[in-house]
Amino acid sequence: MLQAFSGLCSLANAYGDKVRHNRRVSCQSLTSVAMSAKAISEQTGKEFLYKHICTSAAVQNRFRYASVTAETDWSRLTQDHPWLLTERLVVKPDQLIKRRGKLGLVGINLDLQGVKEWLKTHLMKETTVGKAKGTLKNFLIEPFVPHTQEEEFYMCIYATREGDHVLFHHEGGVEVGDVDSKAERLMVAVGDKLSQDQVTQQLLTHVPEEKKEVLASFLVGIFNLYEDLYFTYLEINPLVVTRDGVYVLDMAAKIDATADFICKAKWGDVEFPPPFGREAYPEEAYIADLDAKSGASLKLTLLNPRGRIWTMVAGGGASVVYSDTICDLGGVGELANYGEYSGAPSEQQTYDYAKTILSLMTREKHVQGKVLIIGGSIANFTNVAATFKGIVRAIKDYQGPLKEHEVTIFVRRGGPNYQEGLRVMGEVGKTTGIPIHVFGTETHMTAIVGMALGHRPIPNQPPMDAHTANFLLNASNSAVTPATTRTASFSEPKSPNGVTPAKKCNAGLPAEAQASTGCSGAKATTLFSKRTKTIVWGMQTRAVQGMLDFDYVCSRDEPSVAAMVYPFTGDHKQKFYWGHKEILLPVFKNMADAMKKHPEVDVLISFASLRSAFDSTVETMQYPQIHTIAIIAEGIPEAQTRKLIKMADEKGVTIIGPATVGGIKPGCFKIGNTGGMLDNILASKLYRPGSVAYVSRSGGMSNELNNIISRTTDGVYEGVAIGGDRYPGSTFMDHVLRYQDTPGVKMIVVLGEIGGAEEYKICQGITEGRITKPVVCWCIGTCATMFASEVQFGHAGACANQASETAVAKNQALRDAGAYVPMSFDELGNVIRKVYEDLVANGTIIPAQEVPPPTVPMDYSWARELGLIRKPASFMTSICDERGQELIYAGMPITEVFKEEMGLGGVLGLLWFQRRLPRYACQFIEMCLMVTADHGPAVSGAHNTIVCARAGKDLISSLTSGLLTIGDRFGGALDAAAKQFSKAFDSGLMPMEFVNKMKKDGKLIMGIGHRVKSINNPDMRVQILKDFVKQHFPSSQLLDYALDVEKITTSKKPNLILNVDGLIGVSFVDLLRTCGGFTRDEADEFVEIGALNGIFVLGRSMGFIGHYLDQKRLKQGLYRHPWDDISYVLPEHMSM
Repeated sequence: MLQAFSGLCSLANAYGDKVRHNRRVSCQSLTSVAMSAKAISEQTGKEFLYKHICTSAAVQNRFRYASVTAETDWSRLTQDHPWLLTERLVVKPDQLIKRRGKLGLVGINLDLQGVKEWLKTHLMKETTVGKAKGTLKNFLIEPFVPHTQEEEFYMCIYATREGDHVLFHHEGGVEVGDVDSKAERLMVAVGDKLSQDQVTQQLLTHVPEEKKEVLASFLVGIFNLYEDLYFTYLEINPLVVTRDGVYVLDMAAKIDATADFICKAKWGDVEFPPPFGREAYPEEAYIADLDAKSGASLKLTLLNPRGRIWTMVAGGGASVVYSDTICDLGGVGELANYGEYSGAPSEQQTYDYAKTILSLMTREKHVQGKVLIIGGSIANFTNVAATFKGIVRAIKDYQGPLKEHEVTIFVRRGGPNYQEGLRVMGEVGKTTGIPIHVFGTETHMTAIVGMALGHRPIPNQPPMDAHTANFLLNASNSAVTPATTRTASFSEPKSPNGVTPAKKCNAGLPAEAQASTGCSGAKATTLFSKRTKTIVWGMQTRAVQGMLDFDYVCSRDEPSVAAMVYPFTGDHKQKFYWGHKEILLPVFKNMADAMKKHPEVDVLISFASLRSAFDSTVETMQYPQIHTIAIIAEGIPEAQTRKLIKMADEKGVTIIGPATVGGIKPGCFKIGNTGGMLDNILASKLYRPGSVAYVSRSGGMSNELNNIISRTTDGVYEGVAIGGDRYPGSTFMDHVLRYQDTPGVKMIVVLGEIGGAEEYKICQGITEGRITKPVVCWCIGTCATMFASEVQFGHAGACANQASETAVAKNQALRDAGAYVPMSFDELGNVIRKVYEDLVANGTIIPAQEVPPPTVPMDYSWARELGLIRKPASFMTSICDERGQELIYAGMPITEVFKEEMGLGGVLGLLWFQRRLPRYACQFIEMCLMVTADHGPAVSGAHNTIVCARAGKDLISSLTSGLLTIGDRFGGALDAAAKQFSKAFDSGLMPMEFVNKMKKDGKLIMGIGHRVKSINNPDMRVQILKDFVKQHFPSSQLLDYALDVEKITTSKKPNLILNVDGLIGVSFVDLLRTCGGFTRDEADEFVEIGALNGIFVLGRSMGFIGHYLDQKRLKQGLYRHPWDDISYVLPEHMSM
């Protein structure tokens, strides 16, 4: 049979050599764990295919595969897969390895024993694939399929912005070569379907006639599967077609991990394998778990655990820039990790993240010591001081190991409350003795990398920028919007109202009318002006208030936010501040009402979640008045984003996002949290227009650009962060062309990144003369090509699928085209300054006179956060704190409460007495609760509860009715008995003297006497508790005293016994006084304030609830007391 083949070598290649066409040549992936396209194992891909493909083609060997690791039980494996014992087999590693056949990593045409022998030389062995070195751990065994070369085919589907490309070649296997140049292909546009006729006519032209129908059906089925299961890449090589049917020999695939909420039922639990050459460390899994449970973003990838350079960077874009700079300065071999935290993580989350980093970096010493770079761009909304608190806690916890390993820490950060964060970080350096160098926005973002690596000197502590408070507090009491604060840039054209009108159709016209005027599909050149009005989707009050403060400081006549839409409440008004005044903005339940009542709105800012963003955006585009939509949500599936892009292009709508912070037009309008808080708005001069427009992917890096541009030029004219997803709603070129056509823009800055080809369109625009204004551009991600294996970085779209998509190649192409390209991000500010100064020198830009901006009052909550004001708290509490990562009872975390098995008695001790009581005390409390839980339906409290329940009242009302009967006569004798007996005992009265005194005073002795029980018919509850106290309490003086009193009272009347209330009361006094946890004064105070009655209230509540449930269960009707049980006492003249 084997004579039919060209040899075992070619067969091995057919089975094991996934020939990636050049779209998969150098995929240095910068995707995050929860983001976008992620590679799946071959086994997972085939499982999806076999489960869900719908085709008339006979797909063979369905589910006939077996996975093998070092832990595999072969006897169990053969029981589960009996075909292993009878068929010839193929074995290959399943670890995202390319060219397995050429590397000798495929065992072919073996029996089971042969497979075992082959695995002895491969399983758990280290091998090198390209630059990556790793251990072979996971293998796949499948049936061997005899076939000829003529029966091998190649197919691939991959996604682009415009649609999905289907490639097919009539020759498959290792010799397929450059499929991009010779494969048949067709592009299925977004929203279109693939038909068998299309496949037959366009892809199968060189296929034998007898196989066309089978292949056409299979290719349509695989394309539908690709769409339904949200694949982004699917390659089969070879695809074998014999007389028996279709065989999928070798498969590689990626799925859109963000579609989990759509595909969970079909996917199940998908495990994404790490790229070959990089181990899956438990610490990475721990951080991934933290990330999954958090609304923030937490990422960690270990590159070299023995490295000396460690990073803890805030922001996806910034994390890439820091990695670039480290590699540019020669640190690639010592870079230990990649990581980023962003999205306003809590103090506890930041602490958990930081302690993981510190734990890893202090496991092995390095002869040169180690450095930790805590960096980041200028935050938009993250409270820097709050996140730094978590890092400071971790540093304090690890101060010993950090000093032992000679760790030096470099910090650079900006954003809300960053001054306080840097101060705290500097203080911890002084108190712990760890060298910590802190820098703020006055220092270039990546300058600390050069300091850490010894390439530039560490300056003396620079002067801190002015505190946030200095910017915001207003000395004036005027509530009137101040006059314009700065003349427009002399380079900016004047118009009657100072606004360049948007090139957009009239709001309010129906879509049909728009189409008839020829307006449909035309996008606006000017997105925002001083008169722009927006609707905000989502209850984002902080972001809206930030927009209104920006409007006010820009001297707008009225707020830019016209209304909000929030589907989860009814229509209402929401209070905000306009300068000093309070104003009300309408909140609508549905978008139709908002649009109808606000026809002047032409922008929508969507804070909808990733699950609802698609539907809400589709709805928004039904209203022709909208010409710009900003989508903030991160994690929208790529297939949905592409549909939105197509619809927006058809309707002439500009989409900013998804996965963006938005954009800003100084002096006019800002989207949501863009630009950060007011202190940064003012520091970066974003309240008035400059001459420089920029476009970036990263939101955090856009704020860094605001800072750089404000320090090196006359400021920003407009800036947009298009978002980090693979398919942003609008592209670099869209905005660069807008800037080119905007007279007020004199120079353009582009912050590109690895992945995609958009930057080449800018190159083309420059060389063809379409772009004539100076363009300063830098593409981040230059470090990616230096890593041996794929690294999961910050943005979903940052993945170089071919050499031309690398940051290095794009930077060179831009430089060759005539753009101004620095040698590194470190030099970006210098290049921007040089270009700007040249424009000033030749008269293109005439800087305008600077005028101080108006001031805005600071919010009370933020002023308190900064420590600028103080106010007495409305409440004080000392027993519980729910603000942290976990609930705390009297200083004890809830996890410790359960770990120590404290029980209900222990919890009551913490919450009532703020003490951790001895075990016997906790048991006594629980016994008291058990014996007081109920005493039948006849007692007043239970009776009231029952009557109330039968009257149809709810649980709370019925329970309250019963509890209100508790007092001195019913159940409330615990406190009174404790007070009477302890006062008598402490006064030195003999038991007989106490009894006689109470009789003389005409008072009852509380806790003495029972309606039913007597000395001859004892109450077993009393006996149980008394025995426990005698056995476990260190002393029972007051109980003994009460028992002596009982002897006297029962000698007069047998039912004058020490009842359960009395025994609990006096025993509790003994417990408080003798357990060692309280002073005498504290013990007496708890008795005085009524703590003991709480035992009866808590215990009896259980019984009352039981009676309520019992009556409801028994379906008891309204209670009416019988006449014959009532004695009617009437006036004599009315008596019968």
